[in-house]
Amino acid sequence: MTPMLRLATILCATLISTTGSAQEGGRKAIAFVQAPEMSAGQCVGKDTASAIDCAMKQCIDGGGTAEDCQVDATCFPGNWSVDIFMMADGGPHWHQYSCGWQTKELAIKAADLACSTAQKDGLVECSAVQLVDEDGKVTEPPFN
Repeated sequence: MTPMLRLATILCATLISTTGSAQEGGRKAIAFVQAPEMSAGQCVGKDTASAIDCAMKQCIDGGGTAEDCQVDATCFPGNWSVDIFMMADGGPHWHQYSCGWQTKELAIKAADLACSTAQKDGLVECSAVQLVDEDGKVTEPPFN
């Protein structure tokens, strides 16, 4: 066995064992999908692919099309996520998602940072509208 082949084998074995132990530990992925101005979906799953599939289905079932529903964010492990509502002057609005934060407080700080230049960026509204933990539990403001 060549040194490169041996290294590749070790890396593959390490990745497989790491993935298995993460899933066995109960860690979950989260995915956020959005069809701007139409629909959205968010799901947790055992892995990134299943979370994306679930969120896409929610987006399409909510009125979006397969072409318009796009993945905005995914994280594994999901940890804490924040959904930030943004609205531009003139009315267009959308959600921005940030996931993978170790604590609820860090997720809130990420939203604060995303909104810190809102006025300069032409936004008339920018705020965190929900926090989501790794199990998919949603918390709405006020965040205590």
